Amino acid sequence: MPQDVQMLIITGMSGAGKSVAIEFLEDMGYFCVDNLPPALIPKFSELVRQSGGTVKRVALVCDLRGGGFFDALFDALKELEGYTELDYSILYLEADDETLVRRYKATRRKHPSAPNSGRIVDGIDRERKVLSKVRDRSDIVINTTRLRPAELRELLENRFRQPAHSPRFSVHILSFGFKYGLPIDADLVFDVRFLPNPFYIEELKPHTGLDAEVRDYVMKWSSTEEFLEKWLTLIDFLIPQYLNEGKSQVIVGIGCTGGRHRSVAMAERLREHLGEDYPVTVVHRDIGKDALK
Repeated sequence: MPQDVQMLIITGMSGAGKSVAIEFLEDMGYFCVDNLPPALIPKFSELVRQSGGTVKRVALVCDLRGGGFFDALFDALKELEGYTELDYSILYLEADDETLVRRYKATRRKHPSAPNSGRIVDGIDRERKVLSKVRDRSDIVINTTRLRPAELRELLENRFRQPAHSPRFSVHILSFGFKYGLPIDADLVFDVRFLPNPFYIEELKPHTGLDAEVRDYVMKWSSTEEFLEKWLTLIDFLIPQYLNEGKSQVIVGIGCTGGRHRSVAMAERLREHLGEDYPVTVVHRDIGKDALK
């Protein structure tokens, strides 16, 4: 197993944010497994070794959802200590009782440690006692009582993100044609069908918004200039808001009639505008569908 393999074991109180944490860690490039029985941790480490170095950071959630399986955690940790090439740490998440009760009531789920009475407070009390030794053993303890998901993410990033890993936030730009349907995964959709259409210019019709002559045609109008000024200002305002709310990506859809000329040119213009500040990918979904036969 490579020397730089890191294993993060996430545990703690039910409702304290373990599922949220592992989603964030997955966005950071960790290979993640939720609700892994502790007895399987050594076997899992063997699989990591067999990856030939392709898996270097893993995050595992182990908690009382596994019932009696959780009792094997300390034996598993002792076995891991025999792997000198594996560096593991334990992250423990907790919150106060009132917060945990409120979160569980919001989900309407039964607490995994609640007795037959089903009272959430009884389950929390039992779980806190069972996990006390694990908490004492943990390397990092985070209380999420007053943390929003975005704030928890920031804490995790500050602690676990490696400088070499790709930035956490990215922008995906998708040009499309309305005649072929709206993209169902777009966070923002902009309609540029009001711009002059190169499709009706005979010498431009066979080309696309990737070609200089089409791009120049779309960009030369005063309506385009005014739109760009207002549109890019709006984009510059919106993107940081999504980032601050903890999103890992934003998908911006830009549509014209056929998805071949105007939307493509505007998508490329947005790429230029955002490319210096964010990782940006561009997909022209329908660029070839209206090609002349």
